[in-house]
Amino acid sequence: MSRLLFALVMLAFVAACGGKDTSAPRNLDNACAILKEKPHFKRAFTATKRKWGVPVHVQMAVLYQESKFISNARTPHKYALGILPMGRQSSAYGYAQALDGTWDEYRRETRNRGARRDDIKDASDFMGWYFHQSRDRNGVSLHDARAQYLNYHEGHTGYARGTYRNKAWLMRVADDVASRSARYQAQLKSCSRIW
Repeated sequence: MSRLLFALVMLAFVAACGGKDTSAPRNLDNACAILKEKPHFKRAFTATKRKWGVPVHVQMAVLYQESKFISNARTPHKYALGILPMGRQSSAYGYAQALDGTWDEYRRETRNRGARRDDIKDASDFMGWYFHQSRDRNGVSLHDARAQYLNYHEGHTGYARGTYRNKAWLMRVADDVASRSARYQAQLKSCSRIW
């Protein structure tokens, strides 16, 4: 009987390890609901705030825009002649939609070789690292969700050149990120008991 019990315990353990949380939180418009539903997000965001100084509401607003908090998010496929798949639009992947090259740079510089883009702890830390560089290179406040998003989207060099100024659609998206950040900030203040 003990062998059967041991086998069942091991099976349960393996099943628990194999399951991956790839779904978005149910209520994407409420920061408190997101953190209540996904407590590991709260731990990741808090760790990034302590390490890099990036406010939780800024992290959350950019992650919402990039992936809607879906761990395995990818860019859409490109098509030739409208029907032949030609690969993805970019190498962006995971919560933070980090590009392959930027992710590799992050792993080298932080010596976090095992970091995964589909792990919220690593994705959050990546954003902290990137936003910290935006502050150092381009003078962007860690609290400025709009400018941080523009840096994130255009890259540090693109932002410094002002490439975003000719993209009205991107300016609208950056304004949406700033609005969501302010909304999340107010919500997080109201639910400080879980925070």
